[in-house]
Amino acid sequence: MRILTGANLPEGVDTVVLQEDVVTNASEVSFHGPLKRGANARDAGEDMLAGQVILHRGRKVTPADLGMLAAAGVGAIEVHMPLRVGILSTGDELQEPGDAANAGQIYDANRPMLGALVTKWGYDVIDLGRAPDNRDTVRGILDDASTRCDVILSSGGASAGDEDHMSALLEGTGSFALWRIAMKPGRPLALGLWNDTPVFGLPGNPVAAMVCALVFAAPSLTVMAGGAWQHPTSYQLPAAFSKSKKAGRREYLRARIEGGQVTIFASEGSGRVSGLSWATGLVELGDPAQKVAPGDPVTYIPFNSF
Repeated sequence: MRILTGANLPEGVDTVVLQEDVVTNASEVSFHGPLKRGANARDAGEDMLAGQVILHRGRKVTPADLGMLAAAGVGAIEVHMPLRVGILSTGDELQEPGDAANAGQIYDANRPMLGALVTKWGYDVIDLGRAPDNRDTVRGILDDASTRCDVILSSGGASAGDEDHMSALLEGTGSFALWRIAMKPGRPLALGLWNDTPVFGLPGNPVAAMVCALVFAAPSLTVMAGGAWQHPTSYQLPAAFSKSKKAGRREYLRARIEGGQVTIFASEGSGRVSGLSWATGLVELGDPAQKVAPGDPVTYIPFNSF
């Protein structure tokens, strides 16, 4: 009996032989290939059953999920709106990339970097521009941003200096938490609410800003978006470097895999943004004192795991 792909099997039929393994003439049919009971046939409900829960609340929908939903006949699902994430850079010394920079000025690397990172996470980016070192101006930007954003990521001004306006403004809200985090790179991280809008005051140095965004902002935004707190997937791989670390701080080293081993960027300076472009992930070293020798297993976290 000849049957086309995707058709229902007639009563009493349990096996199908591929057309490619069949030779026919006017009076005969012959099979060339394995003949196994149940081959090339699918049972109704063998993948999903009527009434079965196939996706749970809090999951970020993937392309494969969409295929599964469509296969189950689901035409619409209820989802959260994407978070609107405001990105703000602070500091008189910052200059827009592409413009001329004078002595004492640096280009704003954090805003485009954080904006691309947030976009990759699947959220909508609202560019809040660059704020000068003026408390009233920063206050006005935050007032406006809190009406348009679900969460604000700022960089710079998060410590306790005279020109650290972000931490000073958040302190006045009563919701302020200045964490001097036992982490390298990082340390200053100002958290608070501005008109009930969460604000992450990230460090100004680009490497510290990105690492703090990955370690703290990424899982927090997942929760705000309706998901569960997620820990990044990590791998134990042999080190291709030596490192002596003091106790007291967790360290994240820019790293990439070469020849099955993990190598690290030559400098640990948090202003060396080129190391982020060179790296494909981070090596995480725990709080205790530690000595790493070539061949020792280390924890490697790809950037895509955050």
